[in-house]
Parts: sequence; structure tokens; C-alpha cells
Amino acid sequence: MSHTQDTFVFDDDCGFCTWWAEFFDERTDLRIVGFSDLTPELRERLPENYEACSHLVTDEWVYSCGASIEEAFVRSDVAKPLRDGVLFLRNFEDYGRLREWGYRSVADHRAQWGQVVSKTPPVRRDREDDDSSSSDR
Repeated sequence: MSHTQDTFVFDDDCGFCTWWAEFFDERTDLRIVGFSDLTPELRERLPENYEACSHLVTDEWVYSCGASIEEAFVRSDVAKPLRDGVLFLRNFEDYGRLREWGYRSVADHRAQWGQVVSKTPPVRRDREDDDSSSSDR
């Protein structure tokens, strides 16, 4: 198997999701890819209902939902000191359930969280660029 850059996959039509993706882009060496830019090879690695949450894809593993955010976060320059603690917590089933419950609680309220932190999603930036260029004609 060839080595590819570890990749964070996210909903690039969501302002809250875009904020997090850009946070990770600035603080990790992860490649950031939105759902609209998936290659067939990357899409094949994702679960069937991949649009239900974010994912972190490595050569060995696909982290999904809360696990993807957790893994991206502990790889960030601000959270590397927490990595050992997270690795320890992963030994407990209750931690995994709590992490996923927390992820789902936030994900299900993205619109509200987006009022606190949000960036214009790439998909909308592209649409705005198309709209402005067509009005210039």
C-alpha cells in the first residue's frame, strides 16, 4: 500500500464545519478535503453514509464522526500535549460512547453553533465567485 497524506474530510457546505476544517488546516499537516472534492479513491474508503459526519483517513484507518475530530484535534499544535491522555481514555468503552454522544450533540445543532463560529464554506465561495463573474459580463 502506498503512503498518502492523512486527510480530513468534511461537509464543505457547512459554515461551522468549514471553521473546524480551517482550524485543523492551520494547525496540523492534514490534507483538508470537502465532500464536493472527493476523489473516487478517497470516496471508496469512506463509510456508505459518509455525509453524516466528518472523517480522518489514513493509510491504516478511517476515523469517523467524533473519532475524526478527536484525532485531528490531538494532531494539532495546540493539543499535542493531550495525546497521551486521549490514548489512555480510548481504552474505555464509556469514553468512546461519550465522545460520539458529544459529537452528535454538536453536529445536530450545527446551525446554532455556526452563529458562534463559522466561515463561508468553499462550496458557497465558489457559487459567489460564479455569481460575481457572470454579473461582470
